[in-house]
Amino acid sequence: MPHPATARRTLALGVAALVAAVGVPIALTAHSPDAAAATPLDLSAANRRAPLPGLPDWRKAGYRGGATLPTDADLTPDAACRTTPEELAALGVRPDDGADDSAGLQAAIDAVRRDCSPTAGFQRLSLITLPAGVLDVSRQLGVDADYLVIRGAGREATRIVFRPDATTRYDALTPDGSDWDEDGMTHGAGKGGWIWPGRGLFRVQSRAVHTSYATDYSSAPANRKDLFEGTVNVHWKAGLQLRATAGGFAARTGDRVVPLASSGSMAALRVGGLVNIRAANSTAFYAEQQALPTERPLLNQHMRQQIFTIAAVDTSARTITLDKPLEFDVPVSSTSDGSQPIDGTVYYSKASPIVDPVVGVGFEDLSFTQAIPGLDPAGAVHNYGNMAPDQQMHGIVFKWAADSWVRRVKAEMAGSHPIVTEEAKNLQIVDNHLAGSWNKGKGGNGYLRGSRVWDSLYAGNVSRGLRHFTFQWSASGNVVIGNDFDSDLNLHGGWERHNLFELNTVRIPYEHRSGSCSANCGEEGGGGPDASTWYPIWWGAGKKAVKWSGSTGPATSSSTTP
Repeated sequence: MPHPATARRTLALGVAALVAAVGVPIALTAHSPDAAAATPLDLSAANRRAPLPGLPDWRKAGYRGGATLPTDADLTPDAACRTTPEELAALGVRPDDGADDSAGLQAAIDAVRRDCSPTAGFQRLSLITLPAGVLDVSRQLGVDADYLVIRGAGREATRIVFRPDATTRYDALTPDGSDWDEDGMTHGAGKGGWIWPGRGLFRVQSRAVHTSYATDYSSAPANRKDLFEGTVNVHWKAGLQLRATAGGFAARTGDRVVPLASSGSMAALRVGGLVNIRAANSTAFYAEQQALPTERPLLNQHMRQQIFTIAAVDTSARTITLDKPLEFDVPVSSTSDGSQPIDGTVYYSKASPIVDPVVGVGFEDLSFTQAIPGLDPAGAVHNYGNMAPDQQMHGIVFKWAADSWVRRVKAEMAGSHPIVTEEAKNLQIVDNHLAGSWNKGKGGNGYLRGSRVWDSLYAGNVSRGLRHFTFQWSASGNVVIGNDFDSDLNLHGGWERHNLFELNTVRIPYEHRSGSCSANCGEEGGGGPDASTWYPIWWGAGKKAVKWSGSTGPATSSSTTP
């Protein structure tokens, strides 16, 4: 039976109190599909409540630590950095003509990156104004121009239709054909997992290639070159190992100073820059999650992560100081806390600078859809399988990105996630309408997904026909307020923590369940369909979470109207 919309439910994980990120009560019309979007929230810094004792400080969630999103007053006065529809037309970007606009749009972005971003800033933003009408895109657009607004004529006026071409679609699927195969998509040293969470319509991410992969990049075919883009940021190239201060730990919860190992270049660690502190898994950490013993394989990885701003660098002492305290203990390695090695391997914690972050990118007042010939959107409603596994493209991807936003955007039938993150901070996702996905099954598709995202704000959004709203993989310090969902709030695990859900409307029909599936059904690894029901709020715990990404961490609070 449908879950009754008659009770107000609360959930506190790790804490026993609720706290509002917005100080003034907000009235939402509970049963209007656009209720959240129709009721603007006061998200200003002045309207944010100071933290209560023992609870996180959520005041700085969102763009630039709680700053107001840009207005036209923050745009550059330089006409050369304000691309008009007429100038786009000269690049071949013309609406409603059925021609591919990809090359022209990419050329406009590249021109901003080359000519404007070096002298731009948060009060000097470049602007690309898209025309009204339908634009056609066939391949992923790399948005690596800092301080850039991409703005349409209105989300009902500017519509982008994404039809991924042969070089964009995935040509490596799992043996049963149900999912994209990241391990099977290779060239040289590169593999598909390097572009996780996958391709999209817009990818806000550096395209810079690490020098050690220059030859592979040069020889790669068109559908493999992106494996190497952004590799200047990957932890196995940029990361530095740590050194112990006491008891096998480099730093403990609450510390701000992180000591580095005696070797490794500190050149990319600079005051004001971004660094990801990545703590190695250990068997002691799995025991803390009450996950042992388990038949699932334990993994050498950095489940606990967080991107910080660097407040100070001491090259003599080989330390960095973070802008705020650590939320987790950081052992030097997977064995330095006294644990036995996982799978016989010693795995090291890292301080990994984001060498080339993309900052200050905004999407506004447009809509997009992914068109797949031969498929009917009606077949995707409450179908939690993958209808087109080779076309699991996302809408907007933020990776190694900060201080960026999406507002007043409409997404209809994304290939997978309409908006997704992976190593991003201080994003603001507000007043958007996100509806439907072609793929909502194996591989974790069809979410409004916050993975490895920190200090970000999701407010006033309407979500329809997606699989989950998800925080996972160490996501922390985020606020989700005043949204309207018809899917569950899913704390997927991976030690995500310290997130606030407040004043959201969640109405989940019985059909929203993992057992509802008619395309490529069943679990990863060959399991059959899961006939269980997704609850309004779900979190990862204990042994069951090891199968996915590990347990949920401490101090998440939720107040939701089901």
